[in-house]
Amino acid sequence: MSDTAPGSTASVATGPPAGAPALVDVGWLAEHLDEPDLVVLDATMGPAPSSPRIRGARWFDHDVAMAAPGSGLPHTLPSISRFQEQVRRLGVDEASRVVVYDGAGIFSSPRARWMLRRAGHRRVSVLDGGLPAWLDAGGPTGSWPAGADPHEGPEPGDFTASGSFEPAVMPMEELAGLLADPGFVVVDARSHERFTGAVPEPRPGLRAGHMPGAVNVPFTELLVDGRTMRGPAELRAILDRAVPADRRPIASCGSGVTATVVLLALELVGRDDGLLYDGSWSQWGGSDGGEVVTGET
Repeated sequence: MSDTAPGSTASVATGPPAGAPALVDVGWLAEHLDEPDLVVLDATMGPAPSSPRIRGARWFDHDVAMAAPGSGLPHTLPSISRFQEQVRRLGVDEASRVVVYDGAGIFSSPRARWMLRRAGHRRVSVLDGGLPAWLDAGGPTGSWPAGADPHEGPEPGDFTASGSFEPAVMPMEELAGLLADPGFVVVDARSHERFTGAVPEPRPGLRAGHMPGAVNVPFTELLVDGRTMRGPAELRAILDRAVPADRRPIASCGSGVTATVVLLALELVGRDDGLLYDGSWSQWGGSDGGEVVTGET
């Protein structure tokens, strides 16, 4: 376990303004890590974490705790009441400043932030570069307790959900009726090979291809070296080509996770009007899903 502060390789900390920015860097987190109102959440996808964690981090469990039981789709959004209960179990208060990260860099942490923000918690930031950037900078880490339930955390917090997921989530039936609407555009965050249908889908039983009229913005194109977000000018150049200002984006991906990377990128260039198709290709690409086309857009 490292007890050293991040070294000179860390980004220069600029410090967030009141209300919390979308992104903070490892330098900022190192400076504020021991503040009593700070809650750090490990939002890595998958089973109980086994890798090192940022010291004091608590596990944001996408697959079980933060998902709707029995939905038949991976990590479907839960009810707002279930989400509030699980967030409280993580010790999150109304006044907490929350930083979320994941083990890939930027992959699933934007979904955790999106959920918290839609539920009404505004002081939430993504750690740019995630755990890899933290480890590279020599940030203090700890181990997950051997044999302990990672869902068990501190004293429950008092966070009260004041928002709702539904207004920002697009059901499949409604989405099918909007594909030809010039006021909307589906932005598919999957790889180009999956979008065109050149490769099979990784989840068994799903058709290959994309929705009619969708545009492809692989979430990896929004990142530098697959880990940190590109700067606003680069993001704007990518997104303006795909998402005209007069069209409202509906973000989709394989299962509603990396779609939120697109929504984060849109927010960073001043567009916070994006919607999420939570079922994404896990639902649409199924045998009873919507129309599928292959090839280039």
